[in-house]
Amino acid sequence: MTGPRTSRYARDVAVVAFAQSDHLRRTDELSEVEMVMPVLHEVLAATGLKAGAIGFTCSGSSDYLAGRAFSFTMTLDGVGAWPPISESHVEMDGAWALYEAWVKIQTGEADTALVYSYGKSSPGSLRDVLTRQLDPYYLAPLWPDAVALAALQAQALIDAGETDESALAAIAARSRADAAANPHAQLRGAVPQGDYEVRPLRTGDCPPVGDGAAAVVLAAGDLARQLCERPAWITGIDHRIEAHGPGLRDLTDSPSTRIAAQHAGVFDAPVDTAELHAPFSSQEVVLRKALGLGATDSDTGTQTGSETGSGSGSGTQTGSGSGTETGSGTVAVNPSGGALAANPMMAAGLIRIGEAAARIHRGASDRAVAHATSGPCLQQNLVAVLEGDPR
Repeated sequence: MTGPRTSRYARDVAVVAFAQSDHLRRTDELSEVEMVMPVLHEVLAATGLKAGAIGFTCSGSSDYLAGRAFSFTMTLDGVGAWPPISESHVEMDGAWALYEAWVKIQTGEADTALVYSYGKSSPGSLRDVLTRQLDPYYLAPLWPDAVALAALQAQALIDAGETDESALAAIAARSRADAAANPHAQLRGAVPQGDYEVRPLRTGDCPPVGDGAAAVVLAAGDLARQLCERPAWITGIDHRIEAHGPGLRDLTDSPSTRIAAQHAGVFDAPVDTAELHAPFSSQEVVLRKALGLGATDSDTGTQTGSETGSGSGSGTQTGSGSGTETGSGTVAVNPSGGALAANPMMAAGLIRIGEAAARIHRGASDRAVAHATSGPCLQQNLVAVLEGDPR
């Protein structure tokens, strides 16, 4: 059988299953292992595979969140690491674990891969923890947290005339309205904008802090079609990074996202879905520009389009998305609610890929772009294109 029409790699690789936990403000009663295990069981059950049949396992998490070194080894108990398995880990969002697993399959060393990621932010102060991402000599000693840096980015956008506070509030309102159809979201429906966290960002412009996990299964070629009725083929994937210092960058733009999108083939054909990892409302403005998605109906507080469907996995079943008009049609942006509805650290980027794949699985999308980010002010960005077989 032939692969997807836009295949450009040595092997056709697809997301064949996706699962995620319910994302909650606190999960004090659960360890990381107990949080991850149900998700792993669900994603494997969706394919019918046993853990021993997986060719490669890769995870993404952060020791800083867990507060201990090599914390990821604990969750291997949930995977089952005996008999010995081929396994790896990245101290990154699970989207980068997916990239490593995709490369592994491309080399021919595996035909299937299990990718999972998780984060428990509730035990400590996330704003303090994220300062450890900063330059340790000049920036970190000043302790600017992620919200303060995002506020600098938002103010730069406002000063450049690219958005305003009412438009940012509309993005947040639209995202959480769409999340009403997402049973896993932490924030759903009408959420007050609240007071300023760091001007010009209000509480509603910022992501919720919470705990959660996600997992996907990748498979190659005909095996993917055996495991999933409509695989979500990864027809392009790339990631790029920008300068570490925010002062060295134009915070109103994201050239790394644009370059990654070009190499992934985003601009080769129209997309109908965009799952963007934009933890702050202002960052959606930057990503839309970088990906050529244009203006959004959220600027006027309206929502257009409606998608329904059913399928395996934990993808959001319904959601209006943002009816962004492009030259080739309407794109549903973050129909799951995006990171403004649920932002589990180290898993939110993988969830963007999983949500896009789930829409393809159930026939709500034919060609989607998924984006993940890491670091302050969209410093590092991964872009993937997912396509379903022609119908």
